[in-house]
Amino acid sequence: MNPLAVLSIAFAFAFAPLASAQDWPAKPVRVVVNVPPGGGIDQITRAFSAGLGEALGQPFVVENRAGAGGTIGVEAVVKAAPDGYTLLSAIGSTMVMGPHLYKLAFDMSKDLVPVAPIARTLMFLVVRPSLPANSVSELVAYARANPDKLNFGSPGVGTGPHIAAEMALRAARIQATHIPYKGSAQTMAALFGKTIDFAFDPGSAVRHARAGKLRLLAVASAARTQLAPDTPTMAEAGTDVDASTVHGLYAPAGTPREIVTRLNREMDRIMRTREVRAVVTAVSAESVAATPEEFAAQLRRDRERYGLIVREARIRAD
Repeated sequence: MNPLAVLSIAFAFAFAPLASAQDWPAKPVRVVVNVPPGGGIDQITRAFSAGLGEALGQPFVVENRAGAGGTIGVEAVVKAAPDGYTLLSAIGSTMVMGPHLYKLAFDMSKDLVPVAPIARTLMFLVVRPSLPANSVSELVAYARANPDKLNFGSPGVGTGPHIAAEMALRAARIQATHIPYKGSAQTMAALFGKTIDFAFDPGSAVRHARAGKLRLLAVASAARTQLAPDTPTMAEAGTDVDASTVHGLYAPAGTPREIVTRLNREMDRIMRTREVRAVVTAVSAESVAATPEEFAAQLRRDRERYGLIVREARIRAD
């Protein structure tokens, strides 16, 4: 072959990824969300995907791939081509707890690129109204005065609310029996029916407390939230617990940097719009923004923090 032709082919291959990134998106983009349809993160994903489609001129098609604590959806994206046409919208608990709870055939920290945070979910501590505890300190005192009598519920072993409760128990140095249920709705029903004493809940807790069905004691976050501004943090109440998790947008490892940067920039703008912020607030979450590097650093810290609790409590997913 002519040496000049060989050189031309080499240049073509060298600059093909750059040209592809500059032309992106040239076709619809698939956004895999690792939860079932209808939940809070699904709603937020559909809202920002519509915004990305309008901004970038191609449809961003949401595909729900739930199961195995959200890891089925993650694996689908890990195996996808790193060309910017398959993205992952994932709940924070999967991304920071999954590596410690499941035997995975992939490494989330190496096989995915953090693109942008989507929203932060907060955990609210609620108790049944008949429990003689109007504050975190009173709940701790009750637990110490009634050893082995206190119990709590969660949507399942290894879920965010379960880990939040384990964090609180260790911070307060008290004990309680865990009763896992099949979802948040069943957990709330158990509280209403006085089957359990307390629970951590990320979504409906504030609404149920305002309706008088539950008593809201604290939010397990670093600062108070506008979702319930009069509710103290666990730290204010004397038990320092931050059980918040950040949901995010990811791409397969190897996705061109130009695409990741462009997506992050667009996400930062879209997540600030009134329409999307309204959806975030409606599902009891908080808006959050960060660069890909800042988001990656947050994930590393959270994985270490949650991994410690999982190991100490010897939690294993079903």
